Amino acid sequence: MQDDIRFVTILVAAGRGARAGGGQPKQWRPLAGRRVADWTIDAFRRVGDIVLVLHPDDMGLDLGDVHRVTGGATRSLSVKSGLTKAWALGATHVLIHDIARPCVNEQVITDVMNALRRGAIAAAPGLDVTDALWTESGGLVTGARDRAGLMRAQTPQGFSIGEIAAAHDGFEGDARDDVEVALSAALEVTITRGDEDNIKITHPGDFARAEAILQRRRGGMDIRLGNGFDVHAFCEGDHVMLCGVSVPHDRGLLGHSDADVGMHAVTDAIYGALAEGDIGRHFPPSDPQWKGAESHIFLKHAVDLAASKGYRISNIDCTLICERPKVGPHAPSMQAALAQIMGIAEDRISVKATTSEQLGFTGRGEGIAALASATLVSA
Repeated sequence: MQDDIRFVTILVAAGRGARAGGGQPKQWRPLAGRRVADWTIDAFRRVGDIVLVLHPDDMGLDLGDVHRVTGGATRSLSVKSGLTKAWALGATHVLIHDIARPCVNEQVITDVMNALRRGAIAAAPGLDVTDALWTESGGLVTGARDRAGLMRAQTPQGFSIGEIAAAHDGFEGDARDDVEVALSAALEVTITRGDEDNIKITHPGDFARAEAILQRRRGGMDIRLGNGFDVHAFCEGDHVMLCGVSVPHDRGLLGHSDADVGMHAVTDAIYGALAEGDIGRHFPPSDPQWKGAESHIFLKHAVDLAASKGYRISNIDCTLICERPKVGPHAPSMQAALAQIMGIAEDRISVKATTSEQLGFTGRGEGIAALASATLVSA
């Protein structure tokens, strides 16, 4: 093995990641209590210097002890910017990694580095293709492809810096990864063992999978408990919405939305378990688009947010507090309605009612209150 190798890691983080949703670049979105980028950066700290290639708008972010360079309009241009900085830092070899692969483990990184230490010009992790491969058109299968000799590419991809820099200088267009650039320059690329957990976050559902991987590594199941409380006054009307069910009554409930006091309490319980505030933070009553909105919109948002953070809803307990209307006959329908919205079994949802013994505003028949608890567990 060579003893004079100096590794520098280049983390490509200049993209906007629109396919992942969330309203902000995926590398800055929360994942298991931190940002995606924070997990990725920490995975490479033991290697040595880290060069983070950033979008111009992100240069001022708090990212700790890393070197920052501005990326280009394409991935290839961003990598070239990172290579220039790595040269200046005295690198003999570089590891180039996607910032959106936060679950890369130490063994995958070590295997690539060891291949380079043994004299390989380039090395990258890969996994065998085990699924059948189809071609398609218009949502229909049009044919099959032989998977023999095919592999799924991962990062980090490691290179002797001189060879990969020269390959990038001679490459036209934009490459899917740096192995493609290396192959265009006839560089031999050694394949090291990849890892199924080394996923690249691309679509919204990938956040839940990555969160589960990271939670598993931290050990144990993460359990969250949240509480929600809501009150709505009676007004003119002929029914009230309670936990997704229209209950006949000689009054209605006053509210900016449909005033479903039970569903609001359940929604706030889920937000509370996630430390994500309440409905008002996500759906401000000052915004006219939510006037008269059906409350299932709020509840579904809370459930989806929990899933994006790697949590599933274990159970819900909701208590409605009122003298009238009578809730008992409608409780099974309420449980069914909530279960359908949240995508969990009815036997994980409790809806019950109590009175306040004619005390307070509920006892005087001025409105309805609701208290809810939600238990979330890491998926």
